[in-house]
Parts: sequence; structure tokens; C-alpha cells
Amino acid sequence: MSDRRTEIVRAATRVIARRGVRGLRVGELAAEAGVSTSLIYYHFTDRAGILRETLQFIGERAERYTGGPGAAGWADDPWSDLEQALLPELQDTAEVRENSTAWGELRASAVFESSLREDLARATHTWVHEIADLLGRAHPAGTAPAHAASAERLTALLEGLSVRWLSGSLALDHARSLLGEAIDAELGACRQG
Repeated sequence: MSDRRTEIVRAATRVIARRGVRGLRVGELAAEAGVSTSLIYYHFTDRAGILRETLQFIGERAERYTGGPGAAGWADDPWSDLEQALLPELQDTAEVRENSTAWGELRASAVFESSLREDLARATHTWVHEIADLLGRAHPAGTAPAHAASAERLTALLEGLSVRWLSGSLALDHARSLLGEAIDAELGACRQG
């Protein structure tokens, strides 16, 4: 992605995190990115294109701060690796707050904007698949459907905990504790199953 295009997508993430998807106006995005509105339409064609690229950017940025499977610093221990893949989504940094808020906004908007659903479903499927692979390493004798179900539960829980944390109805430490307990429970279920 070109530097200009990347800056527009970064700006879109900031605007969505600050004002929501419904509050994303091309004029405000242009001002935030320091470009003309015509340049935005040149790069993205329409609002749906902006949202699609922003969703992709958010996913790639999350991979960078979680490290992604096989990254340096991973312990090659299923519990530690699951923690490394999931817990960094619950940290009080500007980047994570912005990313999590924008992701939540895009997910909520997909309820009303069907054009977002396919891309959001694809991004969610990729995330679930990555977590299921980690669970498969933890319990190689388990079945792919069981690993996928565990991964669905963990990622859905994480999204819910993130919304509660960001909305102020759950303390960050408590959210992280609950997620850690869920990781333990899912790994325990894998070993027993």
C-alpha cells in the first residue's frame, strides 16, 4: 500500500474510533489525513472501499502487536501462545484502544450495512482459524470442529470483554483475568475431550 494510501487508512481508523462508522465523513477524513477528498476517491472509489481497507489495516495492525503465531517471543507452549495471541488485545495503549474501538464500530455497523458483512466475516474467520490452529497444537488428538468451537468462544469472549472495558463497565485487569481463565478452561476441555 502506498504511503499516501496508508495514511488515509490510518486516518480513517482514527476517525472511526473517535466518531464511529456513521460519523465517518469523507471531508473530515480528508482533513484528518491531510489530503483532498478527490484523492480519497481516487484511492478508494467509495465509502465501502474505505471501510474495507480500514478493516484490513486494523487486522494487520493487531497482528503486529500480538506478534502472530510463530513470531519471535512465542514460547511454543500452547497456554503461553494463546495468551500471546489474545491478551495483547486487552492492553491500555492508544494503539490498542483505537484498534479495538474501530473494530467494534465496524462490527456493529455491519448489522446495518450489509456491504461490510462479507469482509468482516472473512476477517473473523481468519482470526478464529489462527486461534483454532493454536488449540490444535495444544491438543493434536482433538478434532478440527472442537478446536474451531473453542476458538469461536475465545474470540467472541474477547470481543465482548473489549467492549465492556472500552465502555467503562469492566476494569481492564478483570477483563484480562476473565480471558486468562477462559483460556485455561478451553485448554482443560481440550485435554479432557
